Amino acid sequence: MNIVIFGPPGAGKGTQSNLIVEKFKLHQLSTGELLRKEIRDKTNLGNQISSIINSGNLVSDEIVGNLIEKYISNKIYKSRLIFDGYPRNLVQATNLDFLLNKYDQKIDIALKLSVSLETIKKRILERKSLEKRADDKEDIAIKRYTTYEKNIKPVIDFYKKSNLLKVVNGETTISQISSEISGLIESI
Repeated sequence: MNIVIFGPPGAGKGTQSNLIVEKFKLHQLSTGELLRKEIRDKTNLGNQISSIINSGNLVSDEIVGNLIEKYISNKIYKSRLIFDGYPRNLVQATNLDFLLNKYDQKIDIALKLSVSLETIKKRILERKSLEKRADDKEDIAIKRYTTYEKNIKPVIDFYKKSNLLKVVNGETTISQISSEISGLIESI
């Protein structure tokens, strides 16, 4: 089973992905974590990514697609992936579909965490005291949320047309969200 989970930056995708990984024995593929790893490793690509993220922009589809294909092509992860934070736009959704088909796989369910900008701002303030991240600044968060919302509409439509989209209320507690997600996954 392959799952896509998406929602604006700060929606709790990582938290929910971790819970899904535990419960359903999947492998989390967090584009954010893949990008942060490149930054931590101080690779040339990492330096480029850091500059893009710190200016409040999203990393190119090509960069992210190449990182993703490494995992999709690995037999260890075949039909056992949860895509956390990918795809973010229609080009990425189409590319993911292409890559999965190329390696004889598919998406089984697309989960959209629905969260307001106000909730995102509140969560970022709470997260700031726990974990320092360069993108945990309110002005950058607002820009990223706006950019995300603008780009995600075609992705929502893409998964809606495929009858794979399930919208989850991301405003409730972690356990309530997790319970709703588990029910949706178990019903596949």
